Amino acid sequence: MQKDELVKTGNMVVAGCTKCIKYMLFFFNFIFWLAGGVILAVALWLRHDSQTSNLLILQFEGQQAPGTFYISVYILIAVGAVMMLVGFLGCYGAIQESQCLLGTFFFFLIILFACEVAAAMWGFMNKDTISKELINFYDSAYIKAVDVSGSPSKDSAIKVLEVFHSTLDCCGKGDDTALFKQVVGTLCPRKTQEDFLKSQSCHYKLIELFSEKLYLIGLAALVVAVIMIFEMIFTMVLCCGIRNSPGVY
Repeated sequence: MQKDELVKTGNMVVAGCTKCIKYMLFFFNFIFWLAGGVILAVALWLRHDSQTSNLLILQFEGQQAPGTFYISVYILIAVGAVMMLVGFLGCYGAIQESQCLLGTFFFFLIILFACEVAAAMWGFMNKDTISKELINFYDSAYIKAVDVSGSPSKDSAIKVLEVFHSTLDCCGKGDDTALFKQVVGTLCPRKTQEDFLKSQSCHYKLIELFSEKLYLIGLAALVVAVIMIFEMIFTMVLCCGIRNSPGVY
């Protein structure tokens, strides 16, 4: 009889721990689901942000402005949508204490985590590519805009530079020649000579713009990765607890 009581007490302890893990996993899954919604909202904001949109829709001499930045944004949109779906699956699996649903949830978590690591590696290797591509695009228009020989694409180059200058509140490359200063009134009509001397270069502004946005993406990815690690741990513990619970064979 004493042995039966010990077994019963042990089973109650296991059941109590399982219930605690169950609600902790539900809580983390709810946070995961919310994080997916936030990431989806941020990604949509980045996609339709006026600063980046105004620059990335530009065309010059039949060449579209580089859209590498949008690759990371589209990845974020997909990740946010999948996170919301997986988060809902995890919440339902935790409440139902279903090993099948929790196993499926754990599988999707592993896939998402691997994709996030791959995306982080891609982002780290290409963190300067986005700004460099746009700087090269700006420079190609800049060369045509200050050309005194009367290039046929000069007018379209000036219009491209005007969009850069008005969107980023910048003017020139920072090491502008005397030739550029002669045409600064055409390229930056809203700036006086004094304003021009104080303004920052468009090269610096482009680097600053995309560095801020990539930093935001990286921070979101780090928070999600931490949540996913905790979820994987709690999912394994809950599955083991369910398997060892009385009545489960």
